[in-house]
Amino acid sequence: MTDPISYSPDPLSGPDTEAEREALQALLNRTVDAKAGFDTMREKAEPEFRPVVQKFHGTHHAHTDQIAALIAARGGEPDVSGTLMSSVNTAVVSIRALFDEIDEDVMDSIRDGEGHVLEAFDEAIAAMPEGHDKGALVRMRGEIQDLLDETRHLD
Repeated sequence: MTDPISYSPDPLSGPDTEAEREALQALLNRTVDAKAGFDTMREKAEPEFRPVVQKFHGTHHAHTDQIAALIAARGGEPDVSGTLMSSVNTAVVSIRALFDEIDEDVMDSIRDGEGHVLEAFDEAIAAMPEGHDKGALVRMRGEIQDLLDETRHLD
């Protein structure tokens, strides 16, 4: 895992561009939005499902720091507030918890949301020049895909 405080860009990553920062910010927004849903899920998940939720939450939390560091390394000011979807994700989980259990039955919703995060990773990866930063994004994307694969049995 990259330490966001000591991160320094790879000199092979090429010139910093606004397009790169925008793609990274879009990815950061999706990551923060997903994390917000998992914040609420951690509180409301059934005990047997909580470890799954904690893995996704921890991954998104770490990725938030790492993506913010990539934006800052490009001279940008990362916005870690997320979008309206952060509030929507939180509300949906809270409302669902009122009427139903937060357990493996929510995996379809989780997979759908993670699909949007993976799309944002794909867009950010495509916007990056070859080098360390692109590799970091590929690694982070792989971590999410691994979590989805590890939880496939819950469908």
